[in-house]
This record gives sequence, structure tokens and C-alpha cells, in this order.
Amino acid sequence: MPLQAPAVENELPPPKRRANARKVSQTKASMNPDQNANILDAPEAFRASPDADTKDERMDLGALMDVGKELKDKDKDDSVPSLVTNGDSDSPLSDISEMESPIKPKAPPVKATERGGKDKAAPAPPAAKPTTPAKVKKEATKEPQFLDPEADGEEEADEEEIKEALSRPPPVNSDYLPLPWGGRRLGYACLNTYLRFSTPPVFSSRTCRIASILENRHPLRDPNEPPHATKNRPDREQAASTRRGQEFVEQLCLANVRDIPKMLRWNDRYGIKFMRLSSEMFPFASHEEYGYKLAPFASEALAEAGKVAAELGHRLTTHPGQFTQLGSHRKSVIDNALRDLDYHAELLSLLKLPPQQDRDAVMVLHLGGVFGDKAATLDRFRHNYAALPQAVKGRLVLENDDVSWSVHDLLPVCEELNIPLVLDYHHHNIIFDADQIREGTRDIMDLYPRILATWKRKNITPKMHYSEPCPDAITGRQRRKHSPRVATLPPVPEGVDLMIEAKDKEQAVFELMRTFKLPGYHLLNDIVPHVRKDENRAPKTPKKQKTPKKKTKPTKTEDDDEAEEKEDHDETASPEVVIPIPEEELGMGGPDGRVYWPPGQEHWLRPMKRVVAPKKTKGPPGKELDEKGRIITPAMKRKRAAAAAAAAAAEAEAGAEAQAKEVEAEVDAAAILPEGSNVKGKKIQGKKAKMKQEEGKNALQDTPPPPAPKEEASRRRRRSRGKNIKVDYKEEGEEE
Repeated sequence: MPLQAPAVENELPPPKRRANARKVSQTKASMNPDQNANILDAPEAFRASPDADTKDERMDLGALMDVGKELKDKDKDDSVPSLVTNGDSDSPLSDISEMESPIKPKAPPVKATERGGKDKAAPAPPAAKPTTPAKVKKEATKEPQFLDPEADGEEEADEEEIKEALSRPPPVNSDYLPLPWGGRRLGYACLNTYLRFSTPPVFSSRTCRIASILENRHPLRDPNEPPHATKNRPDREQAASTRRGQEFVEQLCLANVRDIPKMLRWNDRYGIKFMRLSSEMFPFASHEEYGYKLAPFASEALAEAGKVAAELGHRLTTHPGQFTQLGSHRKSVIDNALRDLDYHAELLSLLKLPPQQDRDAVMVLHLGGVFGDKAATLDRFRHNYAALPQAVKGRLVLENDDVSWSVHDLLPVCEELNIPLVLDYHHHNIIFDADQIREGTRDIMDLYPRILATWKRKNITPKMHYSEPCPDAITGRQRRKHSPRVATLPPVPEGVDLMIEAKDKEQAVFELMRTFKLPGYHLLNDIVPHVRKDENRAPKTPKKQKTPKKKTKPTKTEDDDEAEEKEDHDETASPEVVIPIPEEELGMGGPDGRVYWPPGQEHWLRPMKRVVAPKKTKGPPGKELDEKGRIITPAMKRKRAAAAAAAAAAEAEAGAEAQAKEVEAEVDAAAILPEGSNVKGKKIQGKKAKMKQEEGKNALQDTPPPPAPKEEASRRRRRSRGKNIKVDYKEEGEEE
């Protein structure tokens, strides 16, 4: 449906200058999320799989993005709906407001008067009854209406769950060795990490908020200047235009599509011929209110991308998100799913691929929730599948998940309805029919003939999915997490394409190529941390240092004039000429193919952050400054000296206490041990032991020893002076 403009009561008069009025078209906005706050990265593109919904399965954008991601709209209008894309979905349907959370909100706490009060016979109202969180949790897990098949629970596993997981039968894997590998093509999903963080960035998952679409229906404050987050924003006081908001979305969509050929050529250079397109390439295309058709505005760009894929022999597929469910019992969900499948079918058909590649461009779908009854859910799926248009039926394939639907659940339905089945090894190791099969790759190989037959009936090249759990995962819920990379290859039948679902995207494929020496591994080299040789950067010219002006100018000689002319010539000389890199080679890894980054080093993709050291300020002549740049005053010096003296006194007191304890220990040992024993290497004998005891007792006494007579006389004299009483004392040794 086309975007509809809200009613505007008062429209401003046209601008005074006719020349500016003729310039209707606005300056194109930047499509770089690092520079334009209205452009966002689709969260699904950074996940290991479109359905994965854990922070651990997403790339750390905080360490990679620049300040452009920190820009926020400062002058928001309350009249604009605050509809934003849901980060939990791969599909534009993720912000549908009709979907309810399966977990009911907690009831407010009940006051003491409501629990009993004076009248105990009167029953409490239902709303006042306290709700136990555990019961709500159980009710939510009974019917997971919109359960993410690959989402990970954030709660920690209890001890019983861990024991049960550790006591499960060990997996039985085949003795297959992937040397040489029997599969056809390796692929990754949605995003190329190396190209995403190149300059300029290349990726096809730009998205936006609905609020941004509504805001961009208004013209810019200055149509002759490019948009700016604060200086040149849309003016909401001017009349809104539906077409202007649609143009904003179309520019974003075309920027996504025009980056696909670059990604395909990059993949082809390094031996990757299989890629999944992002479902958020066209934001909100299947939305009930803000949706739109891709033709005709994207027909030419998509055809160009399909032409490159056809020339290189690459396979392109899609994977609608977890909200696209054909087995739901709610009509609104089914209607949303039908629109989403129509959108994906139109996207793939506009690529204009050759016949075989067009058949291979499939849409992978999960069956979704169980809703308390598997048989009833399958019946609803059969009914809704029969109503699908042929353009969707020809591309739809089903995949087993790791929550509800195993291979044995879906394979009979796929054989009945002539739907190809995608085998996901990672999901199979979590959800499988234990009565018919064991965990691992050995038993599932017996089902290969039936699985491959579902593809051959439609003459489509089979594909399978592979990923691995994190090493520290124990329980089934923990094992749903996808590891950033995989260590091995499954026993894929010959001629089958394999999609690697991992957070590190193309780097996970490179890891396998290096490990098993797959074709193209010799083209890969490690990137230099924070350095790229395949980008055009403006050369930095040294700044000219200003020389202080002299009061008196000395007389110049001929030699001085020649030296000044030479210096001026050096300063005005042009910087070193750098040969620009052709556009087709930008971001391609350079002549050495430096496109591989080691595990955990994704921050190498960005330039190193500059650490600005604090400037050292100089104080007035003769004045000292502290570490904060403050002038040290005499009071500060006295305070510091007093603090240092107190610290020294405390240290001395601590040393004295330690020494006293040591003496006490020696005295106790001397009193207990017989004569002739050793205490810390000293022999205790007769009188010496008694002397040691006396010394220790004097050292441990609380009262100080009596002062000397001379000191006592001087102390009395000072006291008498304070009372103005004259007392003559004769000190020892003085004559009368």
C-alpha cells in the first residue's frame, strides 16, 4: 500500500523567491549509517542466523561504529508515532502492533487491606489476587505463539537441567572426513563484515524507523543543502508530502540494492559463490500500512544485481523471519505472513536470473510455533499453503528448528505437499525424535535419500545449513547459541550447497577454507590491524608553523633572500602525489588479498582510535603546578607535608608493633623451651634467657619508663612559668 500523508490543516504560503521555489527536489541524503542518524543497521544482518536473538550472536557494534551511531533526533514531535523497528526480527513485519507478548504482565502488589482487612468473610476481587511469577512463566511456555526458534533464554540453567543435559546419550557422528569436501558451494548470510566497515561502507541491510519516514515527508529547512542531524532537518511546520516520504525510503532501498554487485564480485574473488540476501533490504515493504511494491522503482537495480549473479554463477536465497508463520491460529498473523512471502517472491523474481539459478533462489521458512497441538498446526499449514500463489509455492522450502519441529516432523509434510526440506545439522542435534534417531551426523545420513528427493522433484539444487554451539554450552537452551565460527564440515552429500550460519559471516567460511585447503584458500591473507591499503584517503599535509614576529628587522643580505625564496617554495610545494585506487578495486583487499581477520579481532576492521593526551599547562614563572594544572600554594605544600609525615608516622608505628610482637614471641619461646634451645637461631642459656625475658617485659609495658631527673626538673620549670610562680629547683650536680 502506498504511504498516506497525514491531514495538514494549515499550509504555509509558497516561498517568496521564485528561483528557490523551482528547486523542488531535495539534496540526496547520505546512506552511510555512520553519518546519517536516520539510517540504521538491520540487526538481523549481524546475527548468526535471521532467527537468532541473543546478544552473543551479534557482532559488537559498539567497538566498530563511529559517532554517527550516537546521533539522535533532538527535536522530536509528539504528533509523530513512535513506531520503530523491532530488533528481534529479520522481517519488516517485526513492528506489527497486533502481536501480543506471550507472557502476561505481572499483577500489581496487593495491599494489606486487600488481603484480609477487617471483613475476612468477604472474598478478595480477582484483580487483587497476587500472581506468582512462576505460574505466569509456565503458562507462557505452554503456547509460545511467537517463539523464536533460535532465540536463547537469558535465564541460567538450574542444577537439575545441567545434570539432565550431561546425562544424555553422547552423539554418534559419522567417520566422514571432508578431504576432499563433497559439497558444492559454501555461503554466508546477509552481511560481509570486511565490506561493511570499509570506506565507503558496502552492505545491503540499511533500514530506518517509521518515524523517520513520517518525518521526511516534510521538506528540509534548506532544500539546497544536504540533510543534517541538527542544522538542516525536515521542517514539520511545512506541508507534508506522501511522495517525499516514499522517496526517502526508495533512496535507502536503492542504496542497498546497488551494493549487491560489489558484494558478489568480492565473494567471487575469494571463492565464495553462495549468499543469503537480507530481508530488510526493503524496509517495511510488507507492512500493512506503510508497505509498497518494489516495481518499478527497484526493477532496474535488481535486474543489474541479478545480471552480475548470473555472470558469476552465484546462488542467492532469502530467509523470512520467525514472525512469518503459516501455522498460526490467528488470522492477523496469517495475513502478515502472506504479505511477507509475496514481498520476498517479488524481490527474487525481479533479479531476472537464468532458469536454474531462478529455481535455486528459494525462501527458507520455519513452521513456527506448535500452539499446543502439532496435528492441528500442521492442518492449518496445509490449508494456508494451498492458498498461496504459485510464485510463492515455487520458492518456499521448510527448515527444521531447534525448539519444536524435528526432521521427522517435517519430512512427511514436505513429501506430501512437494516442499523441499532444508536440513539444519545444528538444529537436528538439539531437537530430534529419540525413538527413531540418535544425536549426531551418523543416523541422519540414512534420511539423505528422502531429503534429497524433495529437491529433485522440483529440479532445485539442494542446500543445507550448518553451525556449531558455543564451547561452554551444556543444556539445550544454551546450545542454541551459534558459535562465531565453525571447526569442521558436516558429511554433506555431493552437489549440495552449505550455508554457514555464524556471527563472523564470511570469515567463518574463510576459516574452513584455510583449515581444509578448499579452493581459494591461497588467496586469503591476514589484514594489517587498523590499516587498509584498498581505500582512497586524502593525504595529510603538514601544518605550517607560525613563527613569532620580530620587533626589529635586521638588514637582509642576498644570501638571506635566496634562503627565504627556497623556504617559501618548499612550503608551497604540493604534497606527495598518491595514485587513486579505481572504484572497482575499492574495498577488494588490495593486491595481497588482506581480508582475513583472526577470531575475536573484529576491531581490526576499524582505524585505531586516537588517544589524545592531556595538554601540559605551564604556570606563571616560579610557580609549581600539580597533576591537575593547579598552582601549588604554600598551604597546599603544608598540607601535603603533613599528610606525608602522618603516613611516615603510621608506617613507623606499624613497624614498632611488628617488632614488639616478634620480641613477645621470642620471650614466650624462651620461657617454654628448655635451656640450650634455639629461638630464631639464638641459643638460650641460663642468665641470658632471663635477661631476654626482662627486656621483653619492659618492651611490652604500656606505661613509659620514668623520665631522667634532669628532664623532670625542666618539665616542672615549664609548668611553673605557666602559673607565674617562681620555684627554684636544684638539679642534680649543681652547687647551692
